[in-house]
Amino acid sequence: MTHPYFEKAQRPRVLAHRGLVTAEGEESGVWENTAVAFAAAHAAGAEYIETDCRVTADGDVVLFHDETLERLVDDGREVAAVTTKELRSIFADHGGLLTVREALETFPTIRFNIDVKTDAAAEPVGSIIAPHAHRVLVTSFSDSRRRRAVDAVLAAGSEIRPATSAGSRTIAAVLALTTLRLSPAAVLRDIDALQVPERQGVIRVLTPALLRVCRSLGVEVHVWTINEPDDMERIISAGADGIVSDRADEAIRVLRPV
Repeated sequence: MTHPYFEKAQRPRVLAHRGLVTAEGEESGVWENTAVAFAAAHAAGAEYIETDCRVTADGDVVLFHDETLERLVDDGREVAAVTTKELRSIFADHGGLLTVREALETFPTIRFNIDVKTDAAAEPVGSIIAPHAHRVLVTSFSDSRRRRAVDAVLAAGSEIRPATSAGSRTIAAVLALTTLRLSPAAVLRDIDALQVPERQGVIRVLTPALLRVCRSLGVEVHVWTINEPDDMERIISAGADGIVSDRADEAIRVLRPV
């Protein structure tokens, strides 16, 4: 059965990678994973936003990708060591910090793809997601962390589990089984999507066999991070169900011509 996360949404799926930072936004200093970046993705017509969550020193679950502040502000502190108030101050001139709760409440029509980056975020994010499980996909490179977050959603009283995509070990198992021409049905039980790169080093991840098997099992395949128009068209033509892109506006224009 198709999860509500995918129902009544356009195909191919376009997931705005950490929102959308337009050229104008970049000039004015807007960062990814901010209120302004999310608003830009929404304005461009994106139905899905891919984002990441971590826990601050106060225990708030905020949208932030990196482990530290190094890349953004040349500050080596971990996000877990910084208060939410200080993070808000840092983000104030760059689009505005969002907690997971704020994102879900501020953008009630957006479907969120939330990557749980740390073990500390797995359980608290569950209770936040619970009222919105129909429009959230929970993912993590760690399968155990992903399962903990999904269990936390159900423990918080959600009538349905959120959608979920496979972690690294599950993806590796699927690739191995597919190569051996064995069914990965058992491995993909309760998995709604595989979100994969086209290649991982010298290994080609996105193969016709993988696409064929996933389609037969009702599991969507989303490919990241695809920013060039020719690549967008090629990957969707190959059979992928969607792409994750820094250029959601361009992807919508290319993949859904009027």
